[in-house]
Amino acid sequence: MIIKVCGLRDAENIRAISQLDIDMMGFIFWPQSPRYVQMISSRAGIIPDYSEERLKSCKKISPESPAEIKKIKRVGVFVDDMPQNIITRVFNYNLDVVQLHGQESRIMIENLRRTIDPDIRPGIQVIKAISIEKEADFAACQDYEGVVDGFLFDTKCPSVGGSGTQFNWSMLKAYQGQTPFLLSGGIGPDDADAIKAIQHPQFAGIDLNSRFETSPGVKDVEMIQKFISKLR
Repeated sequence: MIIKVCGLRDAENIRAISQLDIDMMGFIFWPQSPRYVQMISSRAGIIPDYSEERLKSCKKISPESPAEIKKIKRVGVFVDDMPQNIITRVFNYNLDVVQLHGQESRIMIENLRRTIDPDIRPGIQVIKAISIEKEADFAACQDYEGVVDGFLFDTKCPSVGGSGTQFNWSMLKAYQGQTPFLLSGGIGPDDADAIKAIQHPQFAGIDLNSRFETSPGVKDVEMIQKFISKLR
């Protein structure tokens, strides 16, 4: 299961979270967010690709294979941003994934990917966030099938994510697409058992944010560590 921790911006907090057994770290480049990233790193700066602890603890997956290092993917979160701004962030922050949280069109995404891959960031991945309130909202996924690498299902709210509230997860059965998805929206420390019970064939992982914070943009490292232990 993919575990993504989103909304990071504090340097020391980023370093601490990078030591946990997670797969993705999300950085929000939307100025109206209380978790907006202004200046926290360069390409080889605060946001780590690898840590010394990971180098020491990496394991062989078979006697014949070399030891593998688990790389934490860097995800940039954007909301109806100008393509040039997204491209600049991909380069400056060495992003692995672009997550689009606005009304971005299929054509815009196709053009963005062609511009970035392979010249700027070979293999860039794209996640499209879909806001969910009722089963009919999953129909929006049809416009993006085949052009994005994954969806992120978040709770529909007046703001753009980070509401700390959940939609009814039983509605996930209404999603009949073939693209994997991450579950977001109000996931909290007590939800491990409910997450493990999800049986949808395209369910790929989860996105953790506001309910694991001590303040906007600062995550409770111990709380996340305990949650991961329950989930794994």
